[in-house]
Amino acid sequence: MSEKKLAEAFKLIDEAHAQDPKKIQVDGKEQPYELHYSQKMSHYLEQRNPCAPDTLRLAIRAQHFRRWEIPRDSYAMNKVGYHAWRSYLKKRQADMASQICLDCGYSQDDATRVAQLVRKEDLKKDEETQTLEDVACLVFLDDQFEEFEKQHDEEKIVKILQKTWEKMSEKGHELALELPMSDRCKDLVGKALVVARG
Repeated sequence: MSEKKLAEAFKLIDEAHAQDPKKIQVDGKEQPYELHYSQKMSHYLEQRNPCAPDTLRLAIRAQHFRRWEIPRDSYAMNKVGYHAWRSYLKKRQADMASQICLDCGYSQDDATRVAQLVRKEDLKKDEETQTLEDVACLVFLDDQFEEFEKQHDEEKIVKILQKTWEKMSEKGHELALELPMSDRCKDLVGKALVVARG
């Protein structure tokens, strides 16, 4: 029964992700970006915690649920605006993911738990929330970092890498160091870790 509910919830989440107008090329084929992102999240969850409960699997899959519908520039383009945008997104995504759980037959407690995880409540104290954060950081390093580093100067990139590292657990660090990276990206990570480790 649990497998059936999980499959139905994944189907609804992925159908929504497939509506993302932003497209990328993956192995020579065009794919909606958020569908690609969510599948990457699930992939790294399998490495971080292959025995994860449904609630964590669902929160991981719905992490960016319909995010494109609230563009960054709909808020002030400054630090205050960025944090307000992120806070609203987390609440909105949590509410919608929770409703999908209920629609697929999960209990109110399960739906509430998924919402808590999507909002990243009790980070550093809650192991499952920390797992979600590790997975998000791994996807950034694997899937977005190489392009991201081309758009910013080295000092800013190193600081971002340091902040990313601080968010992760020791297990997350181990997995991050196993990621395939270009020589340039490896060099930047190395510089960030020298500073992070003091």
